[in-house]
Amino acid sequence: MISRLAHRGPDGYGYYLDEQIGMAHARLSIIDLEGGDQPIHNEDHSIQVVFNGEIFNYIELRRSLEHLGHRFYTHSDTEVIVHLYEQYGQGFVDHLNGQFAIALWDTNRRRLLLIRDRTGIRPLFYTVTKGRLLFASEIKALFAHPSVERRLDVGALGEIFTYWATLPPHSVFEGISSLPPGHTMSVERGKISISRYWDWEFPTGEPDQRDADELAEELRELMVDSVRLRLRSDVPVGAYLSGGLDSSVTTSLIKHYTDVPLRTFSVSFEDDEFDESGYQQQLVEYLGTDHSHVLCKRSDICELFPRVIWHTESPVLRTAPTPLMMLSAKVRSEGYKVVLTGEGADEVLGGYDIFKEAKIRRFWARFPDSKMRPLILERLYPYLKNSPMANRAYAHHFFKQGMEQFDKPYFGHTPRWNTTSRSWRLFSPDVRAQLRDAPSHTALEALLPEQIGQWKPLNRDQYIEAHTLMSGYLLCSQGDRVAMANSIEGRFPFLDHRVIEFANRLPTRYKIMGLNEKYLLKKAMMGLIPETIRNRSKQPYRSPDSHSFFKEGKPAEYVGELLGAQRIRQTGYFDTQAVTRLMNKCAKGRAIGFADNMAFTGILSTMLLDEMYLRSGPDSTLLSGMR
Repeated sequence: MISRLAHRGPDGYGYYLDEQIGMAHARLSIIDLEGGDQPIHNEDHSIQVVFNGEIFNYIELRRSLEHLGHRFYTHSDTEVIVHLYEQYGQGFVDHLNGQFAIALWDTNRRRLLLIRDRTGIRPLFYTVTKGRLLFASEIKALFAHPSVERRLDVGALGEIFTYWATLPPHSVFEGISSLPPGHTMSVERGKISISRYWDWEFPTGEPDQRDADELAEELRELMVDSVRLRLRSDVPVGAYLSGGLDSSVTTSLIKHYTDVPLRTFSVSFEDDEFDESGYQQQLVEYLGTDHSHVLCKRSDICELFPRVIWHTESPVLRTAPTPLMMLSAKVRSEGYKVVLTGEGADEVLGGYDIFKEAKIRRFWARFPDSKMRPLILERLYPYLKNSPMANRAYAHHFFKQGMEQFDKPYFGHTPRWNTTSRSWRLFSPDVRAQLRDAPSHTALEALLPEQIGQWKPLNRDQYIEAHTLMSGYLLCSQGDRVAMANSIEGRFPFLDHRVIEFANRLPTRYKIMGLNEKYLLKKAMMGLIPETIRNRSKQPYRSPDSHSFFKEGKPAEYVGELLGAQRIRQTGYFDTQAVTRLMNKCAKGRAIGFADNMAFTGILSTMLLDEMYLRSGPDSTLLSGMR
């Protein structure tokens, strides 16, 4: 099982085994290079721990634990876990500032604890089979056990083709679950119990009433400390630089508030629609950083996509993880193991267009027959070559979707989910029958906290975004998986729980002032980054989709075979004629909208998953040389 995770930890292996449990670890050595091999134990070996990730405040925790009489035998951040557990029991996780998937075995109590970090940066999967609980950082390790069956979960497919990710605790494979972010699983005397120890919470009463200048100063101080903690390492640390506000913030704070040499990495595109290299170079010159970049071509996306799906272990609806896997390979080739990124800023501080879109739609919904109110939508999506705003009648129809659900907590997300779920028409009749033809969102509603209706509308939108797209896709398929594919650890200063808790208390106007997103963050960064970047409108990271898989009207060989009528009919997930029509449309370059591109990418990635995990295995001759 652990050999399947060699990419997550190529620097060493360790295991613990007794009559009840086996735990193994593949090490990516970053802190305490000589003495941090896992499992790590306490003084009498009664507590054993393996974990993936980092505890950023381990120095402060170690100091306090030593003061309480605990003795350490390593300089590893892992060792604070065993002593914290001795000191505080199961509640020790509240003391951690980090990103982690932890397995802790208490030999005296015969208790196993599985714990996942607050926002879901590190993955943790489990299954119960023939009376045994199996757990791992990736599903491929579970599949190494001969008793684990392999079948795609049709219901999970429906969730991915709606929300871009499965809803917790589902994975895309039947019988295999994901421990949700911010949760602990306790296994003792054969009984499994799962509990939440942390969640995003927003005020039901008045938010923080301090003025914007004071709040901006506190936000900057919090971010400086978050960056400082995430630079702790015994190996060099780099940073991703996209050209947008969020990565500019992290790199600028490294430059201005630490003595760590600033080493940055970026990805650029041959297609101007997706390329941000001009903004990247502007910041490189402003900060004087030592910089490297990788150029991603459409042919690269086609070639590397199978390897991406092998690592994501899930269908994806966009090709965006692929350039990021190329970027992590570049980082590794330059001798780095750790990078800081700006991920999470949009969810925490209100940066996405969907939040502004929802604000306008709620304003419109109060007077749904108004001709003037929907015109504000024309200020959105200036970066899109095929913007929904290009045709006013179409835009009016598109954004009016779901107006009857004004009172639902997910009101702000309905246009996007409706666009994504249009792909359901490509499912086979059997699959559509199992899915009952249309998403009802009842499963999602069951996961929402009771008090969500008392929150401000923006806060509701943030909560749902953080618990669907961010944790299920951005931090997973587009984050951990494509970084760890090349043994790179990503760190996320904006997802420090102290930053999240501070931001959640803010008045919503300090997140979106009018239609100016991330208002307080921009205010906090005055004088620290170029004004052109500080005041730049949000442009989400994207990459070429269906066009990447065709050349002169013909699909790549593996694409043609996997999406051919015979294979589609054989697997039974999709409707043969519908897929053929979509293929022909893509071959002619006519798949220009989000719906067609998401459908194509989702179908292809599902078929790749089927090929690699259910049929031919990782050594598929069809994909030989492409993974």
